[in-house]
Amino acid sequence: MCPITEGDSYKKKHRRCFYIQNQGNKGDQKEAQRGRDSRLIYNMAEVEMGEVTEEHYMAAMLLSAAGDALGYKNSSWEFCVDGVKIHDELKTLGGLNSLCLEQTSWPVSDDTVMHLATGEAMVDVGQIEDFDELEKKLYPKIADYYKKCMGDMFGRAPGMTSVNWIPKLQPNISGGLFIPFNPKGGGCGAAMRAMAIGLRFPVPQKLEWLIAVAVESGRMSHHHPTGYLGAVAAAFFTSLAVQRVPPRSWGAALLGEALPAARRYVQQAGRYVQQNLDSWPYFETKWRDYLELRGISDGCSEPIFPVDEARPSARDAFYASLSFSGWGGSSGHDIGLIAYDAILAAGPSWKELCLRAALHGGDSDSTGSLAGCLWGAMYGLKSIPQNHYSSLEYRSRLENVGRGLFAVARKDRYK
Repeated sequence: MCPITEGDSYKKKHRRCFYIQNQGNKGDQKEAQRGRDSRLIYNMAEVEMGEVTEEHYMAAMLLSAAGDALGYKNSSWEFCVDGVKIHDELKTLGGLNSLCLEQTSWPVSDDTVMHLATGEAMVDVGQIEDFDELEKKLYPKIADYYKKCMGDMFGRAPGMTSVNWIPKLQPNISGGLFIPFNPKGGGCGAAMRAMAIGLRFPVPQKLEWLIAVAVESGRMSHHHPTGYLGAVAAAFFTSLAVQRVPPRSWGAALLGEALPAARRYVQQAGRYVQQNLDSWPYFETKWRDYLELRGISDGCSEPIFPVDEARPSARDAFYASLSFSGWGGSSGHDIGLIAYDAILAAGPSWKELCLRAALHGGDSDSTGSLAGCLWGAMYGLKSIPQNHYSSLEYRSRLENVGRGLFAVARKDRYK
């Protein structure tokens, strides 16, 4: 299968640099190279790359659902606030590798149902020739799929913000997709369904498209920066995973590249601008603090993890400290923080990723879903026990979305 990122000229090794436009004094090139004006945020030198194929796209969708089903455990683990208890129960079940994630005992939650809706809408629309067509063709289709998927929420514990706002969308009416600014719209519901956007727009030249779709699909239900910027982070990180950017650089790129682009977009879109800007700093501050804590603000350094965070109880405490209200992963900012933290700590270990992202005393299905997608886009299915994905609920739909998004994104690359 042909790779998606670099086409026929794809190379196993290449260099990649990301630059941030400094809003203040631009400085000179010498200072930028030293990193003193924060313009050069990372230089990825000669990194071994694996080809991104259709199988990686399918893995991203499947392992997102696997992380969701695992963290949800038919609602019993999502709403268990004690990670130690979850890990103890996992041992009584024979350990992680012995679990067969099938529909009866391990159904997917609202996270996967809505993620599928995002992906299927984009596959249904197919190629988009012009940025203006996003509003005319894609957004109404996404809203339509969101409204329809709300009929598949029995026993899936849907978030109340989505339950309240999605049915009010009117895709066939001008302005029918725009909901008011919501001071309480900072939950993780926009982020948990946004990863497919990064699979659809995985190349740097489509960043503005990715940002627009993430923001607008996100604020169909979560019209608050903490909510829809979570969707921006989820989509952007998925795009970087496909581009094979090292995970240690993702956070710095989010702050330096994606968030400024999102801010510009929101200002240009012109809806509830002042309310959005007034509430903007919380998300950015929480991410900046996290990157400083892990020692990766420069986008180059390796992350620092305290030894005691190998314990579930210590991770629970850390995740709670990142959260808005004590339930780690339930908001738009910390779903990404916890999933990203797990990606950094786990590396190529699926087991470690699950232990950290899907098995904790917070909103574990949402963080598991996001982390599973990112991990699958990078590493595929080769090291995964088949019982973690072969009997998943909606497996065929998940695989079809992966295939469809790969095909559409690849056509964009070769236009």
